Amino acid sequence: MSVKPLPQKGPEFSKLRAAIWPIQGSEMKKFLPMGLMMFFILFNYTILRDTKDTLVVGASGAEAINFLKFWGVTPTSILFVILYAKLSNVLSKENLFYTCIVPFIAFFGAFAFIIYPNKDLLHPSVETVEALQQSIPALRFIFALWGAWSYSIFYIMAEMWGSVVVSLLFWQFANEITRTNEAKRFYALFPLLGNIALILSGQTVTYFSTIRDVNSADAWGTSLNYMMGTVVLAGLATAAIYWWMNRAVLTDPFYYDAASETPKEKKKDKPKLSIVESFKYLFTSRYLGFIALLVLGYGMAINLVEVTWKSQLKLLYTVDGVFSENSYSAFMGNFSTFTGIATIALIIMCKGIVGRFGWFTGAILTPIILLITGGLFYIFVIFRDSLDWITVAMGMTPVFLAVMIGAAQNILSKGTKYSLFDPTKEMSYIPLDQELKVKGKAAVDVIGGRLGKSGGAVVQQFLLLTVSTTATQITIAPYSCAIMVVVILAWMYAAGGLSTMYNQKVAEKERELQTA
Repeated sequence: MSVKPLPQKGPEFSKLRAAIWPIQGSEMKKFLPMGLMMFFILFNYTILRDTKDTLVVGASGAEAINFLKFWGVTPTSILFVILYAKLSNVLSKENLFYTCIVPFIAFFGAFAFIIYPNKDLLHPSVETVEALQQSIPALRFIFALWGAWSYSIFYIMAEMWGSVVVSLLFWQFANEITRTNEAKRFYALFPLLGNIALILSGQTVTYFSTIRDVNSADAWGTSLNYMMGTVVLAGLATAAIYWWMNRAVLTDPFYYDAASETPKEKKKDKPKLSIVESFKYLFTSRYLGFIALLVLGYGMAINLVEVTWKSQLKLLYTVDGVFSENSYSAFMGNFSTFTGIATIALIIMCKGIVGRFGWFTGAILTPIILLITGGLFYIFVIFRDSLDWITVAMGMTPVFLAVMIGAAQNILSKGTKYSLFDPTKEMSYIPLDQELKVKGKAAVDVIGGRLGKSGGAVVQQFLLLTVSTTATQITIAPYSCAIMVVVILAWMYAAGGLSTMYNQKVAEKERELQTA
């Protein structure tokens, strides 16, 4: 009996497999744990982002976010960069990672189980806060934040998780151990895996926000305990994966080039820069300056739109003067889920754009989409009295329709950020030398990202305090819209300049490899 040979997989199958899943079998030991790290980090990021908004918007108002970003988040970011630069010169990379992530895990656990249950003892009375706001109206938003100061600290720590753990610790680790040829395949899939986390974490927030403890009068406190318990577990899982990779993956030269170096060579390659020298590298490098403009542009533009949207969202879930934290949180959970779904769809649709059309095309699409969607949102907010025929025809209230349009704008903006903006930005670091990668990236991502959001916050602070004593996000919307357009145009200019320099550096690296 003759045995028929098995049909061979043709080149068409290989191309299809490479398009859907470009990771080779031998690379899974390196790619899979990195993907899981991103999953857990972004899982936490989504829960923390939704929770911080619920806490601060409900207690202090959406307008107070502008003041908190500038007076709280930005100084904390600067202090972190100074501390990080110091620690990076005395700690190993592994110990530096643990030193940065453990305080976050400890705080979020302590907030839910120690701080929040005792909030009435820790926070000043409502009467005291209101009296101060009436006596000094110019500081009314600062007093509102002070009235719920533990929520303000939670907001700062949640924001720092995004900057420190997502932008700095993970991507610096990825850029350090990922080769250029791997990055073209790995980096396209990292956001895909990460946004599965957005879908699951969004539903986690929604589910926990609907939980009611029959023995407790504080439904939101019960939800908070479940969510922060989940955050602690995911944070510990991230640290455990990082620990395992340093012992089972990065010690193998097949996966990590530095594994073949001698201890003397490794010590030599570690940059030893002072704080002044670190900032000098940032401000004297035109290349890093363009990256900083990209980060600043996104942060500032998205902040100008988001705060206005959240003010409408609070109105939607305030009934008879009572704000529902659980309803607001459940909405944000569903919002995060739809963001994850939209991002995955955009990743699939946009896959191969950088490889086919170049880095510039991938980088310029995010500001273009934000300009279009942000413009539509502001048009409706500013002229909604003239467009009331739309709300009547659709059977919706103006507030509800404003929330839906703003949600669509935010989903598309965040979707393009994760699918195009983040991968192209991180690719731009790869051709840089070790010094610029470590210290320059810390300054750009942590300070640049925070200054971008605080820049939008400063603009809105100024408008809120100067337009009128009763100014709100709605009354300052026309000014915010005009500033958003200017910022996005500057962002697009920086993308063009960085594209030219990036392509030159990549070509230089390839020539060096060919002659080596």
